[in-house]
Amino acid sequence: MWDERAAVPQMRALAAQAFSRAAGAPLIDGNRVRILEDARENYPAWLEAIRSAKRRIHFEAYFIRDDETGRSFAEALAAKARDGVAVRLVYDWFGNLGKASSRFWEHLRGAGVDVRCYNPPQLDSPLAWVSRDHRKMLEVDGEVAFITGLCVASYWAGDPARGIEPWRDTGVEIRGPAIAEIVRSFARTWASTGSPLPDGEVDLEAPAVGDVCLRIVASEPATTGMLRLDQMVAALARKRLWLTDAYYAGTSSYVQALRAAAKDGVDVRLMVPNATDIPLLRPLSRTGYRPLLEAGVRVFEWNGTMLHAKTATMDGQWARVGSTNLNIASWFGNLELDAVIEDQAFATAMEEMYERDLANATEVVLDEKRRMRAPGEPHHPRIAATGGGSASRAAAGAMRFGRTIGAALMDRRVLEPIEARLALVMGATLSALALLFAIFPRALAYPLIGLGAWAGLALLYRGYRLYLDRKRR
Repeated sequence: MWDERAAVPQMRALAAQAFSRAAGAPLIDGNRVRILEDARENYPAWLEAIRSAKRRIHFEAYFIRDDETGRSFAEALAAKARDGVAVRLVYDWFGNLGKASSRFWEHLRGAGVDVRCYNPPQLDSPLAWVSRDHRKMLEVDGEVAFITGLCVASYWAGDPARGIEPWRDTGVEIRGPAIAEIVRSFARTWASTGSPLPDGEVDLEAPAVGDVCLRIVASEPATTGMLRLDQMVAALARKRLWLTDAYYAGTSSYVQALRAAAKDGVDVRLMVPNATDIPLLRPLSRTGYRPLLEAGVRVFEWNGTMLHAKTATMDGQWARVGSTNLNIASWFGNLELDAVIEDQAFATAMEEMYERDLANATEVVLDEKRRMRAPGEPHHPRIAATGGGSASRAAAGAMRFGRTIGAALMDRRVLEPIEARLALVMGATLSALALLFAIFPRALAYPLIGLGAWAGLALLYRGYRLYLDRKRR
């Protein structure tokens, strides 16, 4: 006879094993974790840790903006470097475009900070720039680390004097043995940008300081570890699966996982931004909600300045906080970093925070004509500052454009009104381009020739270097 209670421990052990294999991240016990909500809690905690550093600081940021907030961090890092602390900082080339000048980084280098740029354009790698370092991580002395969705810029902090609220974002402070995995993830990024970390700084052993179990999921391009984990969580959820995402554009497999969970009675919720710095994407985003709404997934739009958090909670037992968005850029192309925490107290606190957020959100529903609407939604001005996640926004937008064009050409589903307008615009654009290239074929030929020559020379150069390496060996 089936004894469900006796089988529960075995099922949990199998689930833990499956999580470890799917994400490539072991479960680590003995940690202490603290939720940090918005810049009002994250930035002061980061600066306190930086100012208390005695041996080293590792900082991995998508970008640091040259504004009041960015300069306060720059000065804190420079001061520690001048005191003899080893300060290492990695920022992303694409993320930093338009955020900080070379003079900003030279000031840090002049103070002794070891600054590196991740994946700038290279002549021998025409498409390498597609991969981005989207992580947001700070680690100090092997004693404390932070994993978060926040970059460093004043618009994350808001402007109380003008009545502008901070961007809604979430991070965690971690102490304990899991810091060793965070350091190893940073070491791999650091080695990809130049000389590696000294051996003695990579394999540290942080003592147990609590009883929280967690995984550090350090995603790398083409590994899709977090996508596999997200799909598995959707499959294992029994009661609740509550998601928050800034640039949602789920793949077909993930959408089906959410739909299956909702149809099976799981309370699946997705919270997304209402305001956006790309006006066209807001109505277009809603086209991706229809398959979710039809299956019973509840979708909410945040009514604040900007929702930038990337979090998930399941059944009051499991939670995720980090940098990974629910779209192809994060799942397939970027370096990402997330803390996946298996602790009832932490997951309950995350659910309570989610419920507080719901009080400032509007639910998107299907009306009697099965049209999507958000009853009584407030008007929001366009976000004044931009740059929270350029690659993720681009990937989400590209996926939605592609779905719309595919639906129109293959007649595989009914188009929404906003998609009909988009189809007209894209149809007119493609027709105009076809006419242009028919009249002026060189307008198409020359760019293709240039791209082909670049790719060919890059392959010859790479092949020559590999040939020399083989001869040396």
